Amino acid sequence: MKVLVIGGGAREHALCRSLSLDPDVTALHCAPGNAGIAEVAEVHAVDALDGAAVAELAGALGADLVVVGPEAPLVAGVADVVREHGIPVFGPSAEAARLEGSKAFAKDVMAAAGVPTARSYVCTTPEEIDEALDAFGAPYVVKDDGLAAGKGVVVTGDLAAAREHALACGQVVIEEFLDGPEVSLFAITDGETVLPLQPAQDFKRALDGDEGPNTGGMGAYSPLPWADPKLVDELMETVLQPTVDELRRRGTPFSGLLFAGLAITSRGVRVIEFNARFGDPETQVVLARLKTPLASVLLNAATGNLAAEPPLRWRSDAAVTVVVASHNYPGTPRTGDVIEGLDEAAKVPGTYVLHAGTKHDAAGQVVSAGGRVLSVTATGESLEAARTRAYEAVSRIRLDGSHHRTDIAAKAAAGQ
Repeated sequence: MKVLVIGGGAREHALCRSLSLDPDVTALHCAPGNAGIAEVAEVHAVDALDGAAVAELAGALGADLVVVGPEAPLVAGVADVVREHGIPVFGPSAEAARLEGSKAFAKDVMAAAGVPTARSYVCTTPEEIDEALDAFGAPYVVKDDGLAAGKGVVVTGDLAAAREHALACGQVVIEEFLDGPEVSLFAITDGETVLPLQPAQDFKRALDGDEGPNTGGMGAYSPLPWADPKLVDELMETVLQPTVDELRRRGTPFSGLLFAGLAITSRGVRVIEFNARFGDPETQVVLARLKTPLASVLLNAATGNLAAEPPLRWRSDAAVTVVVASHNYPGTPRTGDVIEGLDEAAKVPGTYVLHAGTKHDAAGQVVSAGGRVLSVTATGESLEAARTRAYEAVSRIRLDGSHHRTDIAAKAAAGQ
């Protein structure tokens, strides 16, 4: 099987790494890729938002499967164009990807499907915004209706800050605050059959102790020792299958990766948001634990044959990912800094480094090229062992001005 992965972040590096280890994959390509992905796949320059260019590249490569990684190309309809050229695609149509592209659309689908979620208001005027903020009170949860690269949500006790964010969004969703720990659950689906993966937890805030601004994610771990063993079965029944069934009923079947961000509240599980693609950095830890070769699962989802896929097999090991971010992230990041120590980090047993925002400079050195630069991923027989390995590898990496959280998976590893 020849596979083309679209994207250039750590999620795509994790996907490429898993696909490169699959004996069924005879050729692996990625566009546009990054410095790390280039070590496991042949990289190509392409505008990931240009469906015609992606389809042309896939055709020229003779790709048997195209995997669209990021949300922006999905919402832009890239998967639709590639499908029109007769090439199997793992990733939903633009219409189905509205589940991530519009918070208001997602709320409408959940209401129709009976999926438990936070009470909310969709607001378009200052008056509606003020009424909604007043109705729910602090802490305020304000979400840009559209895509915002993981940074469109503000959770704050400051009314002025909440109002400022809401006014800057155009259409905005304001909802009740959900207490309790958060869980990320991925499911692969062909529009009918739903195959859940193992749950993970990510860390959205920039600083230790969940302080600082929201980011795209500073780390993740799996499994969740504190979660109810029946959690995945419950979520299949109450969230994942009903959502897939509702989208199919509407004539916009969802084929690809359905990602539910959930809060385990005192009143039961509630959906915080849906994404239409693998999450970053949760993908890094989930795929680190997946034993089943990835390519056939993705192809069966893309071709409507997921019911024939045997149950997924998982490693018993735990996995932890720590994100190394560039100076000033999640503000405007500084780029172009040389990254050293990658070879030394990779020598830590059970550890590998996934590239997020990297490229090669004119001298061939690996330099930073984004806000989140690296995802250092480690496995171990326990969360504590995986954490120790991940942080040992992080300590060997040198990137001027970089920062990372030091408490990824700490509470879960300590049994708290």
